[in-house]
Amino acid sequence: MTRDDSPQSPADSPWHRWSPIGETLDASGVSGAGVPSITSLRFLPLAEMLTPENPRHGETDPSECGHCRPSPHTIWANDTWAVRSGFAVPGLPFIATISPRAHVLLESAPLDVLSAMGPVLQRVSNAVKRIPGVARCHLMRWNDGSAHLHLWAYARPEGMMQGRGAILPFWEQVLPAMPEEMAHEHIEIVARALEASGDGAYYPERRG
Repeated sequence: MTRDDSPQSPADSPWHRWSPIGETLDASGVSGAGVPSITSLRFLPLAEMLTPENPRHGETDPSECGHCRPSPHTIWANDTWAVRSGFAVPGLPFIATISPRAHVLLESAPLDVLSAMGPVLQRVSNAVKRIPGVARCHLMRWNDGSAHLHLWAYARPEGMMQGRGAILPFWEQVLPAMPEEMAHEHIEIVARALEASGDGAYYPERRG
């Protein structure tokens, strides 16, 4: 069956049977002190939850996985992990994806991939904070769009208290794009810092 013609039915579990499907819930706790950059918020009614879920990119056919393909956006890679950036000019100082080179999920990743993840995340965080004006590197994982383990790195600007926590990606949706030259400079800083901090190659796709 294809993504469009797969029959779906309501998800069923004790939690699903308890959940207030169809209700518009009070979102006042999300604004103000909860999220320092939102004054008011209104959620849509809680929609019915259907299963089976549509497959993620690369889930039914790994050959369709974008993380597995060579990319000019790969700014650094070693034998097991790769960092990609520059998909579009961002408003935040830097955004990147961090993913293993093998087509694996967190649940199925072999030990060598998992044991290398911590050091890679540390290197990325340190490299991102080399960009002038960056205070933090936020690392996030959802994996709802792709069946390939990947994390996102977002640079949180120094002093941007409205960008603390999970709200930072939403700021990326509303900030204007920075000058393209500045974006390239920031990517260069991170790529060079990653190369200088250990193994791996800077812009490996450029080297053939």
